[in-house]
Amino acid sequence: MGKDISKMEALIFTQKIAQLGKALWKSIEKDWQQWIKPFDLNINEHHILWIAYHLNGASISDVAKFGVMHVSTAFNFSKKLEERGFLTFSKKVEDKRNTYIQLTDAGEEIVRKLLDIYEPKKHTVLQGALPLKEIYGKFPDILELMAIVRNIYGEDFMEIFQKSFNHLEDALTDNKEADETKGQSEKEVV
Repeated sequence: MGKDISKMEALIFTQKIAQLGKALWKSIEKDWQQWIKPFDLNINEHHILWIAYHLNGASISDVAKFGVMHVSTAFNFSKKLEERGFLTFSKKVEDKRNTYIQLTDAGEEIVRKLLDIYEPKKHTVLQGALPLKEIYGKFPDILELMAIVRNIYGEDFMEIFQKSFNHLEDALTDNKEADETKGQSEKEVV
């Protein structure tokens, strides 16, 4: 234990994190399950599709690490997704030890449909953060939480974390521009 931390201080901090984490996770889990329900996916399956979408050729080890799941869990759920035609498995010539996954067209289509049907009003954590956005003009940065996660999972975890959100922002921007172009073309036709 750190030299300047008491047992009571440590216990109070870990219990606060545990209680807040459990409360947040309960809401997140419920919202997440409702969001993916129309596609007959569970949270692990959706998370694997999401990781494959953002990393474009992730190893099972990468999926396990970034998905915060055991390697066997990542492999088994990836296998189920392969059976449904959403993923393919491969080995790289230069890396025979690792198994890689790639989204199929059907898998990419599901991810895009999930992005399309996302409804902010149905996500309780987002709704809980909206008053802070109204006060400060932005969502909380949660820098302290990110620092804790960085210290637990490492810098490469945070790099993948940031890369996935950069990719998501690019994908959403591309979709928005495509929708605007399509809408403009439809107006010209009418």
